[in-house]
Amino acid sequence: MIIYVAILIAYLACSIPMGLVLTRIFLKQDVRKVGSGNIGATNVLRTGSKALAAATLVLDALKPWMAYYIIRIILFYYDLQGLVNIGPGNIKILAVVVAMIGHTFPIYLKFKGGKGVATALGAMFLFSPVWALASFSVWLFIAFAFKKSSLAALVAAICVPVLGWVFGVGNDVIALFVALVIFVIARHTGNILRLVKGEESNIKLGK
Repeated sequence: MIIYVAILIAYLACSIPMGLVLTRIFLKQDVRKVGSGNIGATNVLRTGSKALAAATLVLDALKPWMAYYIIRIILFYYDLQGLVNIGPGNIKILAVVVAMIGHTFPIYLKFKGGKGVATALGAMFLFSPVWALASFSVWLFIAFAFKKSSLAALVAAICVPVLGWVFGVGNDVIALFVALVIFVIARHTGNILRLVKGEESNIKLGK
């Protein structure tokens, strides 16, 4: 029961729509009525606030870490880690799954959340900062070259398992991220269609 409570608390914490909260507090806007209607950092950027977009990116990326520490602290407090045979590595995998579900299917927004790119990036930092930075570099290169955030996300997502193998993050972690890549691509179906039609909007990236 304690394990389920820990997962539930982590899910509720990761369900907080950071982009929506920040734009409502500082801009008095509903980011869902701007651009694509998404609550992620890219759409927050379309409000004209780079600072809030950056803050959204960071906070969404921190969700796997938040889930990890919530679950780990509760299990350690009740001395259940050994009892249920969950080591730190497995807690990380569990935390990533919970964070992705919370971010993309938040209970506070009737399960209509973000696309999970920033959250997946933050999850990669849990396992290997070098791997995460390499994948983020792919996103930056494509984003600056083509000015399409969705295209950058898709290309970076496809590169994630390959880079994971290069940096030796482990087969179990690569398997997890293969599933996440498929999930993220599925969340970008509308963007893919707009890219094919040449209708996907550009993003403005300054220094």
